[in-house]
Amino acid sequence: MKYFKKLIGENIYLSPRNSEDVEIFTEWLNDFETTDYLDRSGTVMTLEAERKYLEENSGNEDIAFVIVTLEDDKMIGTVCLEEINAINRTATLGIFIGDKEYRNKGLGTEAIQLILDYGFNYLNLQNIRLNLMEFNERALKCYQKCGFKEYGRRRKCKFINGKFYDSIHMDILAQEFTGTYIKNKNR
Repeated sequence: MKYFKKLIGENIYLSPRNSEDVEIFTEWLNDFETTDYLDRSGTVMTLEAERKYLEENSGNEDIAFVIVTLEDDKMIGTVCLEEINAINRTATLGIFIGDKEYRNKGLGTEAIQLILDYGFNYLNLQNIRLNLMEFNERALKCYQKCGFKEYGRRRKCKFINGKFYDSIHMDILAQEFTGTYIKNKNR
């Protein structure tokens, strides 16, 4: 698979997502260690369904990337800005590291910093939000490190593995985002 270095960071780069990675995504989206955190464990993802999703969503308004290591060009996850509203200048962040070997190494944080830099400084967004499960402490720490703040929660609304959990709502504003993370942009 050929990846394209759209947004380059310290250890990773973000490349446009495409349908050629369908088998890897299908594997990740059928793994409870990934899907429990995405509220997708109740879904069975077939190869055909994932192919259709990737093909149908390749040309829409969402900004979707795969996360690729700079060292060996290995795709390890995905990050995107969805539900982009140009009038209100808002979007929703989605991310997961599907390759278990690359979790807990700061690469998710780096991917978020890259896409926030892009969203605020190139797409002129004002507010980027996300949702996470209350038990996802690793993601909560990552989002806080990136500058997200909790603005509310919906109590006991997500059913995962026999229990109900809160959904935490977080966002970050353009004026709260500091730093520059995209290494290949003009200064």
